[in-house]
Amino acid sequence: MKEKIKEFIFQKKERWEDVARFIWENPELGHQEYKAQKVLVELLEELGFRVEKGTAGLETAFWAEAGDKKNGPTIAFLAEYDALPGLGHACGHNLIGVMSVAAAAALREVLPLDSGRIVVIGTPAEETDGGKVTMVARGAFSEVDIALMAHPSSSYQKSGSSLALEAIQFDFYGRSSHASAAPEEGLNALDALVNMYNSISTLRQQVPDGARIHGIIARGGEAANMIPEHTRAQYYLRAPELDQLADLKEKVIKCAEGGALAAGCRVEISNYEMGYAPLRSNQELNEIFENNLTFLGVDREEIEISLTKGSVDIGDVSQVVPAIHPSIKIMDEPYPGHTREFAQATKSPRAMEGMLIGAVALAFTGFDYLTSPSIQKKVKEEFDREKEKTSG
Repeated sequence: MKEKIKEFIFQKKERWEDVARFIWENPELGHQEYKAQKVLVELLEELGFRVEKGTAGLETAFWAEAGDKKNGPTIAFLAEYDALPGLGHACGHNLIGVMSVAAAAALREVLPLDSGRIVVIGTPAEETDGGKVTMVARGAFSEVDIALMAHPSSSYQKSGSSLALEAIQFDFYGRSSHASAAPEEGLNALDALVNMYNSISTLRQQVPDGARIHGIIARGGEAANMIPEHTRAQYYLRAPELDQLADLKEKVIKCAEGGALAAGCRVEISNYEMGYAPLRSNQELNEIFENNLTFLGVDREEIEISLTKGSVDIGDVSQVVPAIHPSIKIMDEPYPGHTREFAQATKSPRAMEGMLIGAVALAFTGFDYLTSPSIQKKVKEEFDREKEKTSG
């Protein structure tokens, strides 16, 4: 049966590559992925999936399914397809969407419809405000049993961990005055911001291992001869666990409040982007995916453990359903993501080969799950154990 899955995917090699290259040639930012959504939806309909657009109230999201949830588990393959500003597909989302569609289509082709339900969920805006975060909050994963996706990289990697993230904005308000003629009449909002900035810089020594605090001054004032009455800073706070992030946030807010107090100003605190939960990879699914990669000829020693210092919106998905986010090698050079070199690599023949391997490995993993009640039980038991640890 697995040979039929592989054969199906490789027989449609040119079709998958055409779609991946079309998305690459038409990069669209988060929530603007109309062309990518259209081409993926048309492909899924061509492959026999029932498709609805606008999932969870997000215009460029979609939900495509085959089979029936009454007959078994629901397995979701997650498709990303947004690009980066100025760089295009420098994270390889043109490949991710096609990998997930190809994997789901191969399973639909070889498995009887009473095996369960096969779903492709189009998840927009991963690079900006984390579409999956909104989709989780609005219940899009409430009927999903597992979620799978694979990410392009310069190496093969197991699904690992990521950092929880919160995006906080600090607006400081003072009073304007002439900076030379009457500085004593003003309240300097830039001083308040700089006080906070310096306090946060000294705080960094006392944060937990793996935690990160980094930000910018988004607004420093209007003119050098005016006491700034409004300034703004935007920060990302990251930590391995949600409780660590909450503690870090509390300390950073105190830095802001102290900075404002010292300058006689006030501060308003808000979130300027969605926050992300940490990725909690399901190790049972991780092992199955790794075994399938080696079955396809990848040397086990070549598969690294991913310990990302970034944040991904599939982290929120992994908090509500068992999920994995491994990486597939699509290049032989060690280019990091979000670079022009990586963007060029994601349309290369080597990338297309990697996309096919990733699709087959995802489909094999889905096949193992859908055809084995014992695997289904182990995956759920592990997820329940880990969830109890974090909630307890």
